[in-house]
Amino acid sequence: MNIQLMTDGGADIPNWLKESLHIKIVPLYLHFSDEQYNSDQVESQKLFKKIKDLKELPRSSSPSPNDFYQYYKEMDPNKPILMLSISGGLSSSYENAVAGKNMILEEEPNRQIEVINTKTASCGIALLLHESGRKIGEGLTFDELVEHIHGRVQQTATLFVLKTLENLVIGGRLDKVKGTIAKTLNIRLLMRGSEEGTIEVSEKVRGDKKSIQRLIEQIGEQAKNMEDKIISMSHGDDEERAKTILSQIQENFKFKDALLMETGPLISTYGGEGAIVISFFKD
Repeated sequence: MNIQLMTDGGADIPNWLKESLHIKIVPLYLHFSDEQYNSDQVESQKLFKKIKDLKELPRSSSPSPNDFYQYYKEMDPNKPILMLSISGGLSSSYENAVAGKNMILEEEPNRQIEVINTKTASCGIALLLHESGRKIGEGLTFDELVEHIHGRVQQTATLFVLKTLENLVIGGRLDKVKGTIAKTLNIRLLMRGSEEGTIEVSEKVRGDKKSIQRLIEQIGEQAKNMEDKIISMSHGDDEERAKTILSQIQENFKFKDALLMETGPLISTYGGEGAIVISFFKD
């Protein structure tokens, strides 16, 4: 690879993609009342257990400017760096990645570093990294790649469906009474990434089956021609369910290929067990 790809702990990436593209990940931090983790130190299963045991959600914090500076410093100075950050609407990671870039450029002004606010997270960043690797393989220059990925960011659709609201209640993002009512009525939240890169609730649907049906319908509302596109999906520690949903999506829309991965600690913290996140490029 003649271009170094980087991201942060807000991304969820299949191991094979991380290894094949030599992607460097700057971890975020998760703070429980009794200890702190880097986002690359804890698997989702362990995280879910700790949340249940402590009945608390960890507080997340982004890498510092110095963290990014140190990671940039370790990279080959002759190789351009493309850093794809979790949405600036969700984290200060983007701002800190830019600050770290400015720090190292003061010392080494000849370095080429571009930090892109992906306006997405989780498997959405995996989709953009996959696209970056594909375009590098086609021989795009660094400037051409940067321009291309900026365009792809604007085309990226990210949809979520939560199987449980438990983590939102524990974290205080949903009133306990409302959470109990939603559980009693079997309510599922359908969410999406906004144009500004925040997360908003798009619909409330009763029942798991109906929520997945609406998720699939929403794909068709944003894109029509799937034959040359890839769908990217992450799941909250439930691969069997994810594969079933992915199969249903493929029955309706003939995507060229699919990326499947588990949600990392950051997304798992708020999405909870069984959460599904999907990303694809809109028409």
